Amino acid sequence: MESEHAHRKDEHLALAEAEYRKMQPTSSLNQVRLIHNALPEASVNQVNLASNNPDFPWPFPFYIEAMTGGSEKSSQINGQLADVAKETGLAMAVGSQSIALKDFEAIPSFEVARKKNPSGFLIANLGAGHTAYEAQRVINMIDANALEIHINAAQEIVMAEGDRNFHWQESLAEIIATSPVPVIIKEVGFGMDLHVIQTLEALGAKYINVGGQSGTNFARIEDRRNHTAYKEHAHAYLYDWGQTTAESLLEAQTAQQHIFATGGIQSPLDVVKAQVLGAENVGVAGYFLHILLNQGTDALVDEIQLWQQHLPKIYTLLGAKNRTDLQKVPFVVDTELANYAQQRHLKLSHIQNF
Repeated sequence: MESEHAHRKDEHLALAEAEYRKMQPTSSLNQVRLIHNALPEASVNQVNLASNNPDFPWPFPFYIEAMTGGSEKSSQINGQLADVAKETGLAMAVGSQSIALKDFEAIPSFEVARKKNPSGFLIANLGAGHTAYEAQRVINMIDANALEIHINAAQEIVMAEGDRNFHWQESLAEIIATSPVPVIIKEVGFGMDLHVIQTLEALGAKYINVGGQSGTNFARIEDRRNHTAYKEHAHAYLYDWGQTTAESLLEAQTAQQHIFATGGIQSPLDVVKAQVLGAENVGVAGYFLHILLNQGTDALVDEIQLWQQHLPKIYTLLGAKNRTDLQKVPFVVDTELANYAQQRHLKLSHIQNF
């Protein structure tokens, strides 16, 4: 029989999909409009989507973000995602491997990603508060090319069995300083403000994923799991907690680190908008999981390949040949997002209302 922790992994999967179907999430990047360039002086075959970052030498600016692992069912899904990553050339992050540090039977559910995709770019995943030694263990577990350390205080607060101690900075600094692979510090869906981004910079973080609200909502998911411990929807007041992906990217505009983004990404246009707002790479989780669970691996491969074909078209419409050119693309934001930027005193002279 699988452990209670493994059962939690399956609950997360089932509830994430149920919430996706119920809520039909829309991207916060819908609050951003890119200005069309009617004379782009560009062609699709001139576009280069590849990264010039030696730590993340990816051919495409989006990747399969962390979803699962730790149970028999999640092992199957990780295997399918690894097949998709191999077929499409995308990088892939596995879900939190903390379960495998305690339950050795969970290890194969993560190892399957490397077995299925032996030469692919894999990102290990561990929660904040773990030691540098434990970080090394999860890296070794899948022969990872990078490590994601997720910070999830809001999720833990709602979770009945969650942590209540969030003194994480010392261990984060140690992991960043000792990791043999690049480390990404990632929020799980409640976003970041500039102060947190600057704090992470002071800890030595070079790569930060702002992980904004508008994608998978772990406050909702954990509250659904809490039905035996609390009354139903006891934490409903936290369902809109945090900053959206769009707001978090505005917060990060002046950051010196490499910024990644995830949270509610629904289309190749969302990927480009996130890049225009400063994201170097963009993670996709819920949308891809929904396709995989309902239509299978072939359908997900088809969808990803469609994005890969359409991204150069969008770049071309903007007169951009590469990611650097996207930083010059003008955009406007709706009044709600503009009001957020104004109240937060974000110095963004190129932002206008629509």
